[in-house]
Amino acid sequence: MSGREVVFKKSSTEEPSKKGSENAEPKPSTLLDIYDRSIDNVLRPKYLTEFVGQPQLKERLSIVIGAAKLRGDQVGHILFAGPPGLGKTSLASIVANEIGVNFRVTSGPAITRAGDLASLLSDLSDFDVLFIDEIHRLPRTVEELLYSAMEDFKVDVTLGKGPTSRTLRLDIAHFTLIGATTRTGMLSGPLRDRFGFVHTMEYYDPTELSQVVMRSAQILEMEISEDAAYEIALRSRGTPRLANRLLKLVRDYADVSRGGVLDQTTAKEGLDVFGVDDLGLDRVDREILKSLCVTFGGRPAGLSALASSVGEERQTIEDVHEPYLVKLGMVIRTPRGRVATNRAFDHLGIRPVEEQSQLF
Repeated sequence: MSGREVVFKKSSTEEPSKKGSENAEPKPSTLLDIYDRSIDNVLRPKYLTEFVGQPQLKERLSIVIGAAKLRGDQVGHILFAGPPGLGKTSLASIVANEIGVNFRVTSGPAITRAGDLASLLSDLSDFDVLFIDEIHRLPRTVEELLYSAMEDFKVDVTLGKGPTSRTLRLDIAHFTLIGATTRTGMLSGPLRDRFGFVHTMEYYDPTELSQVVMRSAQILEMEISEDAAYEIALRSRGTPRLANRLLKLVRDYADVSRGGVLDQTTAKEGLDVFGVDDLGLDRVDREILKSLCVTFGGRPAGLSALASSVGEERQTIEDVHEPYLVKLGMVIRTPRGRVATNRAFDHLGIRPVEEQSQLF
């Protein structure tokens, strides 16, 4: 199979059908947003050899891709699961690069109608990679259309309305679907079972994240010490995306306050200035812990009550902040609600309620 140039372009189905729709994805509203996204694209690895971390996943992917090349066939459908920022989108683009095919990107909330998906699929060529982010948020009618597309490479299109309507079955290209989800439990069983390769990605350890930071610094032509890279890695919550974001913040601090010198001291000072503590917790994380420890006095708190106390959306707390706090052992989920552990009290420098009562 002859390689083709990989074209990174977003599908037209990414535009929501109505303005102001709840499913609409945020768009860059400032030059800074656009600049940050362009930098993220530059830092994104293009081949498996450039991808840092996830060694088991890399080994298995290399086997799947190598087998497809030997057979001259498309790569089987792949599902990546795990928290945001671990590299699911990067790995999807890597699969397309390794094969040498086009890479099309969309997301579950952006595909609102079955016709949107049918139009997208009909525009694919053989072996192309279609990446659907947040695939668990696909509408049910769209998901059902995807079943036959994944198995038989055919889609059923309904022509007309009412009694005169008829269904037309169209052949589509033999493509590879790569789905990404941050909430595996919300993915329906029939859809999940149609993926031949399923992998849940894990958080990175500080050593791996330090390599990510050093690689990004080299691409951005920054001089950074290994100690500084490791300091950033320690506060990156096991997430490469956050590591790159903190690296850019520390670079800004170093340029303004330290004459461009980016050593461990500068990294610590810069991260402290931007409110990231030694465990990688930001202001909202600490507000959540403070609310559980002080406002609720160590008693269980429901998610709605906690969100109201902190002033954040329920979904933001549940998807962004809570998983890392649970991973650190500072918050536990119980049938009655979220409870702060002794480690949370220690981190805030507050005595647990039981110890406070013994003082009186």
